[in-house]
Amino acid sequence: MTTAVASSALTAADRCDRCGAQAYLRVELQSGGELLFCAHHAREHGDALREIAVTVTDETHKLTGSDDPPTED
Repeated sequence: MTTAVASSALTAADRCDRCGAQAYLRVELQSGGELLFCAHHAREHGDALREIAVTVTDETHKLTGSDDPPTED
């Protein structure tokens, strides 16, 4: 699994598949599909999603006003 930030930036038009709020996390699946999640649902389901993802675009850092994406420990 790879974490990506710049492949295809999320926009305000991208909505969470769970609740319809603005999406900040895109999960691309091996099947070729994708799932979008708001920051709340990204935190709630993030660990499980990362286990099944081919790539993850995480833009939750935009909520803090930081220009730097989060780092992986």
